[in-house]
Amino acid sequence: MQPPEPLWSAELNTCGPESTQELAARIGSSLRAGDLLLLTGELGAGKTTFTQGLGAGLGVREGIISPTFVLSRIHPSLTGGPDLVHVDAYRLSGIDELEDLDLEQGMDRSVTVIEWGAGKAEQLSDSRLEVTLTRESGSTMSGSGEPLQLDFSESEDDEPRTITVAAFGPAWMDRRLF
Repeated sequence: MQPPEPLWSAELNTCGPESTQELAARIGSSLRAGDLLLLTGELGAGKTTFTQGLGAGLGVREGIISPTFVLSRIHPSLTGGPDLVHVDAYRLSGIDELEDLDLEQGMDRSVTVIEWGAGKAEQLSDSRLEVTLTRESGSTMSGSGEPLQLDFSESEDDEPRTITVAAFGPAWMDRRLF
């Protein structure tokens, strides 16, 4: 079975954490309770930085950090909008462990962002945004097929990112971010 085609997609470029957060804040200001976002990207690609921007756009309490060890964090709204549920599925082996987090209970009242959720979280909602963050040094292969050295030094934080946003499901039929 082939994966479904997105209803729409957009490819955007950012340069540095601030630029990534500004883009994500614009997206966050358009999100609604019940929205699900799956973030994909290599280590250091900017998934948590992107989520920080989403939180700013949603108007949630500051202090968004990666939930790698606690798996899930709830960031309450300061504006009366939806809360942000931030999940890191990196250490989860599959859907069964993700279901143990009981995310469905509050999904209709929050925006849920799942880092490393591809292949694990699509069934949580009939609609979702898939956000892929890439950077040149985060790739495992160069354009010529040669392996690249992965170096996640802080000096590369300003390295350009390509952020691809793809919309799936009925919630996005009449909604477009770009």
